[in-house]
Amino acid sequence: MIKIPKAEFAARIEKLKALMRENDMQACLIYGDEYRKENLRYMSNYWPLFERGAVIVSMTGEPFVIAAPEGEMFCREMSAWPDIRLLPEFACVTVPDKIEYPQAHYTSLTEICKGLQESGPLQRLGIVGIDSMPEPLMRIIGDSFAGIELVDAGELLFQLRMTKTANEVACLQEAARIADAGYKLMIEQVKPGMTELELASLAYGECIKQGAENVPFCLLTSGERVRTIIGRASGKVIEDGDMIMAAIAVQVEGYVATLNFPFVAGQMREEQKKFIDILVEAEDAALGRIKAGAGQSEVVRAVKACFKDRNVTEFDLYPPLHGCGLAEAESPYPDENTEAKFVAGMTVNTDVSLFGHPHGSNRIEESLLVTEGGYESMSKLVRHLSRTWKETATISVD
Repeated sequence: MIKIPKAEFAARIEKLKALMRENDMQACLIYGDEYRKENLRYMSNYWPLFERGAVIVSMTGEPFVIAAPEGEMFCREMSAWPDIRLLPEFACVTVPDKIEYPQAHYTSLTEICKGLQESGPLQRLGIVGIDSMPEPLMRIIGDSFAGIELVDAGELLFQLRMTKTANEVACLQEAARIADAGYKLMIEQVKPGMTELELASLAYGECIKQGAENVPFCLLTSGERVRTIIGRASGKVIEDGDMIMAAIAVQVEGYVATLNFPFVAGQMREEQKKFIDILVEAEDAALGRIKAGAGQSEVVRAVKACFKDRNVTEFDLYPPLHGCGLAEAESPYPDENTEAKFVAGMTVNTDVSLFGHPHGSNRIEESLLVTEGGYESMSKLVRHLSRTWKETATISVD
């Protein structure tokens, strides 16, 4: 089974400590919860369920993880670090009630602060996840660490997560393999008369069967509903000739790969073929600009130039590329003015899309690894669909 090994978590901690040293931080608190899991999982492997969590990294000793009582054993099962401490403030996030856990052995943020100071002065505490943390919890942290400067350290984690190791890439590749299997089943079995929910259930079921840890989403709309840009599957009945917009994201060990390629239920019309032609052509233009050392903005400009040539600029709603990893969409997210360049080891997703066009709305997405010479696609299915489309103007999974 593909896993991120303990040694890699230890290496991440050492890299974070080096950045903390550069920024004169003596400790760092990395926050996460069920919905914003990325940074917490990156540093500890813990992904809370219902509750909140954090990992605290100091310049001396091993990190320790903060959890809540109901999820304590789950945290111990997942965590890369054995020291687990419980805080009442981290309990169930969806209710205002104070929940009693009579067998819980709590610590407090004040006690944690005192413990961190035992190994030396604590003058600056970095906090990762300020944008995700509820304001009352931030107030408690401020009160507990009174007299200590609290600084936003979110950028440190974005730096660390920007390029991926071989183990991280392996997780993404496995997620893409599973997503391929679920998507292939939808293309094979779509037919007029079934509902969007029935079609989406094929992908969900197959992905779990194939070993997905989670399916963060399966966006699925059909017919006129494809104009919604993003949308959950509904009870709408799919009709003959309906274009399907289905984007599926699959998670393995926290890492998320996404794919999307347009297809049609029943008979495809000529104008739909012309629409898909534009998306395939534009994605080809994007792929041709991806390699280590190349400017990220060139991808955006290439797609926009293609859309301009095909007179569809008014239906181009957002940039055609973003990063992928522990979040479905993460940095980099370049636009035409971005000065950053691609670096080998980055993982990105194409997201080449047109919405509101008279002949359809859709996108092409696939997860990619940036290499010295170009890129490697993680989705064999999208590469196959693109190739066969250019050869035969048909959607074929064979």
